Amino acid sequence: MGPSSAPRRLSGMQKQVLSLYRGFLRAARTKSAEDRQRIESLVSIEFRRNAKEVDRKNFLYIEYLLRRGKKQLDQLRSPDIVGLSATNVSFSQTKDPTH
Repeated sequence: MGPSSAPRRLSGMQKQVLSLYRGFLRAARTKSAEDRQRIESLVSIEFRRNAKEVDRKNFLYIEYLLRRGKKQLDQLRSPDIVGLSATNVSFSQTKDPTH
């Protein structure tokens, strides 16, 4: 392998984004098949949209998106949560979301 075939190094921020993406996919595996498919689809759409629309040099906004994503991921990991929407997480119908 020559130097041109070596994989490009990822920045710290790129690694954080990929780690967050993988975290969402792992969390989706813990949900029902239907919820998993919906979560994976939404996550894919959101990450692709941000990859296209967000300027790669807008570090403050990317850091904000990472923080927001981590909060959503923490919520998704809860057994009471069954899915995501574009703006928030959905509670299981069997649980009372007011508690």
